[in-house]
Amino acid sequence: MALAYLAATVAVALVPTPGGLGSVEAALIVALVAVGGPAAPATAVVLAYRIITVWAPLLPGALTLGALVRLKVI
Repeated sequence: MALAYLAATVAVALVPTPGGLGSVEAALIVALVAVGGPAAPATAVVLAYRIITVWAPLLPGALTLGALVRLKVI
């Protein structure tokens, strides 16, 4: 698993997209399938991982930003 993640990170460095969107998912899925994982569960696991690590933190961040703007801190 660590080797699959390493391969995905190297692939992402070659395709510069904001936050690695799209390229990280594709590279991780390809790496997991290459080491013998079935495609459907690999896709589900990678998408769940990316939702947790990339998209979930946006909600508290947006709420905090809104509060700081409302309080005129920024």
